Amino acid sequence: MVQDSIPKHMTQNIGDVDLSYLLYEGDGPVIMLMHGAGLFPWLWHPIARELAPRWRVIAPYFCDHREETDPAKGGLSWLIIAEDLARFCERLDLDRPGFVGHSMGGNVITLAHAKFGVKARGLLLFEPIFFPQELYNIQITVEQNPLALRATKRRDHWHNREELQEYVHSRPVFKSWDPEILELYTNYGMKESEGGALLLTCTARREASMFMGGMKDDPWPLLSQVTCPTLIIEGEESENRALIDLKMASSAIPQGTHRIISNEGHLLPLENPKLTFEIIEEFFGSL
Repeated sequence: MVQDSIPKHMTQNIGDVDLSYLLYEGDGPVIMLMHGAGLFPWLWHPIARELAPRWRVIAPYFCDHREETDPAKGGLSWLIIAEDLARFCERLDLDRPGFVGHSMGGNVITLAHAKFGVKARGLLLFEPIFFPQELYNIQITVEQNPLALRATKRRDHWHNREELQEYVHSRPVFKSWDPEILELYTNYGMKESEGGALLLTCTARREASMFMGGMKDDPWPLLSQVTCPTLIIEGEESENRALIDLKMASSAIPQGTHRIISNEGHLLPLENPKLTFEIIEEFFGSL
């Protein structure tokens, strides 16, 4: 793993809870990097270190900052996470940061801007989760939500690091990940007990709760209230294309643009950090 540009690990109280984040010092404007459900800020590291010191980079962690909620009872609403993000920006006194969000993170930063008034230089959304609008009007169970159901079946504990490494290298989903990001995942995404057992920081239950919470609040009526330049990135090979219409989402945003990236899928920031960095630099450098 590359050891240069190690960020500061910080904590900020946002009123009723503390929120942890990584800070990469820089002389320029702030870029905030928002992770997807089940992920964490360290996975942005290869991208964040390239952005600093031209930009001041902040990567918050939204997973275990609140009490665990039951997926079967609706989970943790993304609107709550968006309001937490708005408080976080207010407490840090940020002046129109640029926001980058992947998957759930793309939805959350959109809600924070359009619903809670967080001023933004621009929004760059990598495969944001904007479900079809009709799905927000029905009550579904964990078993009916494919993302939540898959999360409940995810393995999230191992007896030791050797068992974890064997598991990671045997799973098809990880084979396309960038090697450094995969190493960051195994090094920073786990809690270790005294006996050496490892548990995912964002457990399977917490991840399922977040995916259920994503069905609670319809973002579509808010897209017309996005007032800053917005670029939505969609992977040509993404499995979400069959369900989520990101071209329609971008057309609902007054300054929205939609771009398809060839030969990439939903996990573009994890699989191709170099290209992700180039897209971020190009977008915010042009504003």
